[in-house]
Amino acid sequence: MAAKKSSSPNRGFKVADQIQRDLTELIRDLKDPRIGMVTLQGVEVTPDYAHAKVFFSVLIGDGEASEEALNQAAGFLRNGLFKRLHIHTVPTLHFVYDRTTEKAADMNALIARAVASRSKDDDAA
Repeated sequence: MAAKKSSSPNRGFKVADQIQRDLTELIRDLKDPRIGMVTLQGVEVTPDYAHAKVFFSVLIGDGEASEEALNQAAGFLRNGLFKRLHIHTVPTLHFVYDRTTEKAADMNALIARAVASRSKDDDAA
């Protein structure tokens, strides 16, 4: 008996990309004041499309408050995705505040301090 042919390995990435694009538009229409200026960084979808982790950062506003508000609006957003996506299972959304940009800014500040300290040491020598 022949093995079951799996769907294209890129399909998961395509679905995740489409979810990200559609969610960007749907989130823009939310009226919750706790949601700041949100940027979606990426979406990870499970192989069975049952769950999707949506990673986001916040330019303006509180990240934790935005995460709470987005997770509360997840059902509404999932319903909006259901109307836009043409797949059998629309994943349950789980929003995760991505602190990568904050950590990168902190690292840049540390590097700048180290370089400034080193140049002072070189000038003193």
